[in-house]
Amino acid sequence: MRLSSKLVRGTYGLRNFLPPQRVALVGASEKPASVGRAVMENLIKWGGVFYPVNPYHSEIFGRKSYPNIESLPESVDLAIIATPASTVPAVIEDCVRASVKGAVVLSAGFKEIGESGRILEEKVVAIAKQGGLRLIGPNCIGLILPHARFNGTFLTGMPKAGHIAFLSQSGALGAAVLDWSFSKNIGFSAFVSLGSMADVDWGDILFFLAEDSLTRVILIYMESIGDPSSFLSAARQVNFQKPILVLKAGRSKEGSRAALSHTGSMTGSDEVLDAAFLRTGVLRVASFSEFFSLASFFSQRPLPVGPRLVILTNAGGAGVLATDRLVITGGELANLSETTIQNLNEFLPQAWSHGNPVDIIGDADAQRYHRALDILSKEKNTDGILVILTKQAMTDPEETAKQVVLFAKNYPKPILCCWMGGESVHKGRVILEKEAIPTFEFPEEAAEAFSFGWLHRKSFSALYETPMPVGETDELIKAKENSSAIIYQAKEKNLTLLTEYESKKILRFYGIDVNETFLAKDSEEAISIAEEIGYPVVAKLNSTQVTHKSDIGGVILGISDKDSLKRAFEKIRQNTIKRFSEHAFGGITIQKMITEKGIELILGGSVDPQFGPVMLFGSGGVFVEIYKDRALALPPLTTVLSSILIGQTKIAKALDGFRGVPPIDRQKLNQTLVRFSELLVNERRIKEIDVNPLFVHGEKVIALDARIILHPFSLEDNSIPSASIRPYPLEYIWKEILLDGTKVLIRPIKPEDEPLMREFHKGLSQESVYYRYFQNLSLEERIDHQRLSRICFSDYSIEIVLVVQVLSADQPAEIIGVGRLGKYHGFEGAEFALIIQDRWQNKGLGTLLVRKLKEIGRKEKLSWIIGRMLPLNESMKKIADKEGFSLYFDESAHEYIAELDLRKEL
Repeated sequence: MRLSSKLVRGTYGLRNFLPPQRVALVGASEKPASVGRAVMENLIKWGGVFYPVNPYHSEIFGRKSYPNIESLPESVDLAIIATPASTVPAVIEDCVRASVKGAVVLSAGFKEIGESGRILEEKVVAIAKQGGLRLIGPNCIGLILPHARFNGTFLTGMPKAGHIAFLSQSGALGAAVLDWSFSKNIGFSAFVSLGSMADVDWGDILFFLAEDSLTRVILIYMESIGDPSSFLSAARQVNFQKPILVLKAGRSKEGSRAALSHTGSMTGSDEVLDAAFLRTGVLRVASFSEFFSLASFFSQRPLPVGPRLVILTNAGGAGVLATDRLVITGGELANLSETTIQNLNEFLPQAWSHGNPVDIIGDADAQRYHRALDILSKEKNTDGILVILTKQAMTDPEETAKQVVLFAKNYPKPILCCWMGGESVHKGRVILEKEAIPTFEFPEEAAEAFSFGWLHRKSFSALYETPMPVGETDELIKAKENSSAIIYQAKEKNLTLLTEYESKKILRFYGIDVNETFLAKDSEEAISIAEEIGYPVVAKLNSTQVTHKSDIGGVILGISDKDSLKRAFEKIRQNTIKRFSEHAFGGITIQKMITEKGIELILGGSVDPQFGPVMLFGSGGVFVEIYKDRALALPPLTTVLSSILIGQTKIAKALDGFRGVPPIDRQKLNQTLVRFSELLVNERRIKEIDVNPLFVHGEKVIALDARIILHPFSLEDNSIPSASIRPYPLEYIWKEILLDGTKVLIRPIKPEDEPLMREFHKGLSQESVYYRYFQNLSLEERIDHQRLSRICFSDYSIEIVLVVQVLSADQPAEIIGVGRLGKYHGFEGAEFALIIQDRWQNKGLGTLLVRKLKEIGRKEKLSWIIGRMLPLNESMKKIADKEGFSLYFDESAHEYIAELDLRKEL
C-alpha cells in the first residue's frame, strides 16, 4: 500500500467517518425510555444506511438486527455504542476487526466513577489506538450534524442548520442548550458532545472544524482542557480562520472540585488558562446568554476592523445603556463628521441628539430610520452601526426591520440590531434573524458583541505583529550549555535551592543584566570588595538553605563604610545561625547600592501541572504580595507578546515616567522579558524562579535579586511538565558547506524573520514559484503580512520550517532557501516542500535541505514523509530519487508523489 493512501484511508482522520455514510448502532433497542431506542429513532429519521446491533433480537422496529459488528453485510464508517461500560472493550475489539473508522461511546461508568472506571477506560483506548480507530467519548450524548440531517444522540429534535459549531463536555448541559436553541432559532453546523475525551480531544475536533466550510464560529463549553498542547496548537491554527469562544467551568475552587468529580479531569489554574486563551486569541465569555449573543454576531456578519460604533436609536435611554457597555468592554463611540451632522439636520426633528448616539426620537417611522441609515453608511469615521428600536406609538417594528434588511445587503461593515420588547416586536425580530442580521433583546448585549468582535480582531492581529530581533541562536545554545553546568553542580551536591550568586549567573547567561554580585566568605574579604566597587553597598546572605533572606534579617541595605559592613556581616551570620544553623551560612554577597529613583518590578516563573512553565510579570519590591499587580503568560514570548503582557498590569502606566522618574526603555524591557521566557522553557529543571526586584530606570533594566528553586533530582526529566507551547528547537540548527564552498546556517524560522522572508521572495523567479506553490502567486500575494506571519510564527509542534542563511561577514544574513516539514494532524506522517532562490540553485542546497528534513522526521518519530511535485520539476524528482523516496505519478491530480518510509531506515 502506498503511504500517501493513508491520507484518504488514514487511521486517525475524523474526516474518514464524519459525516458518516454508514452507521452501526450497538445496543439498539425497542425498550421504552432506553438510550438504544432514542438513538435508533433518530437514525431512522436520518434516512441513511444504518444497522441495528443487538445479540438478543433478530429484528428491531422492523429492521433486521445483527448480533455483532463483524456480522454486518458491509463495512460501516461509524459505530455508536450504547451498551454497559463493562461490555465496551469487547465491542471496540469487534469494531477494530471489522475496520470501523470511528466510534461514539455514549456509555457512562468510566473514569468519572473512580479508579476502576479509569482502568476500564484506558483499556478501551488502548484497543482503539492499536486498531487505528478514533473514539469520541465515553460518557457523552453523541453528535449532531444538522446540514447532513444526522442525529447520532439520544436527544429528540433536529436543530436548525446554521454556522455555529457547539462543543461540550457536559452531556446534560448540551441537552439543555439544544432544547434552548429551538426557542431562540439558533442554527448549528455541528453539535458535538466530547464527554471525558479519552481519545478525541479539543485539538482533534477543532482541526476537523477548521476544514468545515459550514462552520464560521466555534463555541466550547469546557470543564477541563485535556491535552494543553493539542488545544493550543489547534486553537491557534483555527483562529486564523474562525473565532473560538469558550465558556470555561471551574473559575472558583468549589467549581473546580465539582468539575473534577463530573469529568474525572483536573481543571487547572484559572489564571493560567486565561493566559493560554490570550496567547491563542480565544475569547472567554462569562455566561450562556453572552455565549450565544456573541456567536450570533460572529457567525452572521463581518467583524469590525476598528472600535468605533454608531448607535442609531429612537430611545435616548437605550442609547445610553449601549454606550456604557460599549465603552466598558473596549469599544468607542464614533465621532460623526460635520457633513454627517448637517445631512441629518436636514430631515430630523430639531430635538434629535445632534451627535452619537443618534437619537431620532420616539416618533421615528421606518422611513426616518432608512434615511438616517443611508447617511450614516457614508460616514468614514465608523466601523459599524447598531440599530435600536423600542416599541412606541409611531413605531412599525416590521417595516423598520425590512428597511434595515435592504440597507444591510450593501453595507460592508458590521450592522447589529436590538428590537426591544416582547410580542409587539417579535415579527420584526424574526425578519432580521431570517436575513442573518444579528439581533439582540437588550442594547447592552449588542454593544458588547460589537466590542468583542473588535477585541478578537485586535488581539489576534497583535499576536502576529512582527517582533523585533532579540538575540542569535548561538547565544541561546551557549546559555543553555552554561546553565546546565550550574544545574549539574547542584545535582552533584543534591541542592535544590541555588544561591543568589548562582541564580544571577544563569540570568546573565541568558543576556539579562544583573546587579554585579561578589561573594565574600569573611568580613575582610567583604570590605575589600566594597572598597573596590565603592560604597554604599548591599550585603545579603549567601545560602543554599534559606529561601527568603529578608524574612530572617539576611539583607542589609545602604552600608556606607567598613565598620558598618563588619557589623552587617556578623549580624547576618548570627541571624542565620539563630534561625537555621551554622551550615546554612555560606558567607555574604556584596552588591553596589542602586541610588537612582526607579521602578521595582517582578519577573517570576513556576510550573503549572497542565501547562508547564508559566511566566509572571508585575509590580515588585517588598509590597508584591500586598498589591498583587501581576499578569501571567505562557512562554516563550516575542517582543510583541511581552508588550501585551506588560500592558495587562497597572504598573505599565508608570513605565512612561512619573514624578521625576524618567520613562523606561521599553525595547530593553521587552528584550529582558523575552530572554527570561527563553530561560523558562529551556531550563526544565527550574521549578520556581523570582527576580524581585527587577529595577528599571531610563535605559537600565537590572535584576537586583534572584532566587531559583530546582525540581528534586529524584524527579526524572520526563516527569516534569513540558512547555505547552513548544520552544524554539535548538536541536535543529546546523552549519554546513555547499558544493561551491559557501558556508551556510540552517535553522528553524523565527517570528522576527518576516522582513528577511519578504526579501527572499524577491529573489524567486515565476518558474520557482509555480513549482513550489502549483500556481502563479504574485509577489504581493506572497509577501502579504498575514500570510508571512503564519509562516514565521511557526508552531513547532505542528511544523518545522527551516531557513538557510549564508554565513558571511561581508554580506547581510539574507535567507536563500526554505524547507518545510508539516505534520498531518492525527497521522504519523508529514509532507515536505522546499524552495530555493534561483541564483542559489544547483549548489546542493536542495539535497541538503531534504536530508535535514528527513533527519527531523526521524527525531520527531514520524513513520513516513511524502512530497508532491509537478511533472516538469525534474530537479526535485532527482533529489527525491537520490534520497531514497519512491516516486509515482498520480493521474487524478496530475502530479508526482514522493514517499519515504522512515521505519525502514531505522
